[in-house]
Parts: sequence; C-alpha cells; structure tokens
Amino acid sequence: MSRIDETLRDDRRHFLQVALAGGSLLALGALAVVPRLRAAANTPTDMPGNVLLEIFADDGRDLGTREVPRLVLTEAQWRQRLSLAAYYQMRLADTERPFTGKYWNFYGRGIFRCAACATALYDADTKFHSGTGWPSFYRPIARRNILESTDYSFGMTRVAVSCAGCNSHLGHVFNDGPQPTGLRYCMNSPALRFVPLA
Repeated sequence: MSRIDETLRDDRRHFLQVALAGGSLLALGALAVVPRLRAAANTPTDMPGNVLLEIFADDGRDLGTREVPRLVLTEAQWRQRLSLAAYYQMRLADTERPFTGKYWNFYGRGIFRCAACATALYDADTKFHSGTGWPSFYRPIARRNILESTDYSFGMTRVAVSCAGCNSHLGHVFNDGPQPTGLRYCMNSPALRFVPLA
C-alpha cells in the first residue's frame, strides 16, 4: 500500500471515529469529501482534448493564444509526476495548512505556473498579503488559463479554481480581495511553481 493510500485510509478512519463518537453530521459530511472512489491506476483521470490557453514566456511576454493538448495522465502517472503534497492537493482537492506553504509570504518578480503542466497562472505583481496564510492573487494572468467550479464540500458553497491545462485543483476564489478586482484567488503553494523574470 502506498503512502497516499495509507493517508487516505487514515483520513477516512479519523472522520468516521469523530462521527461515531460525537454523532456529528458535519463529520459525516466531511467524510463524503475524502476521496473514496478513484480511477484505476492505469486509467486516465480526465478526458483528452485540446484547450485554448494564453501562453507566456518566462520573461513575462504574452505570446498570444494557442490551442494545446490538455495534459491527461493516469493515476499512477500523476503520482510519479507530483510531490506527495502536490498530488494530494492538486488531484484530490486537499488544502495545505495555512502559514506553512512555500509561497504564502513570498514576494518576487516573475510568473507562477502550474506545478503539474507549467501553464502560466498568476503574475507575481498581482500577489498580495491577504493575512490568510495562503498565497493570494487579485486576478489570474489570463482568465482562460483557469477553470472555476462550484465546491459544496464541508457544508459550504465555494468557487474552486483549477488549471485549464490539466484540470488540477489549485485552490479557491473569494470576493474579499483588493481593488481593482475585489477578488482573492487563494492558492495552495504545492500547486504553484514560481519562475523568476528571465
């Protein structure tokens, strides 16, 4: 059994113990979001196809839009490609603990790319200190490079953010950010790879 499978098993056991001990419906609801049914190790986890992305050079230049194949891998390939933390957060929609990630308090000039497929996601100039303990941005580098979906986990309604290039979970977006957008794209550090301006 792999470390990831052991972690998932332990998470499920913990939620079940809490639910049974306290009779908590909230804990049982949380159990529902722990991944239980996953794709077989050799089955692609997303549908293949092309996606239209805005392409950026490492020096920040916008190279225009280009249709590229979406990165589609099997479960086993994702496990090989990503670190344990990145796999758990990007493919199983987990969230890193606040104030622990590599980029929560990092400020440099460059581009934040997807850790899985290198799609450009955020310009470092849009990063701001949100006080939440996660790297936060007030807008993506290009709207077409991210996907948004409704997330009902943990009894809340939130907007989840994924990479358009590989459908990997990045974090969530909230309506409490600074101007000019009023948005806060709250990301997980392991989902990002910072590339300094060339």
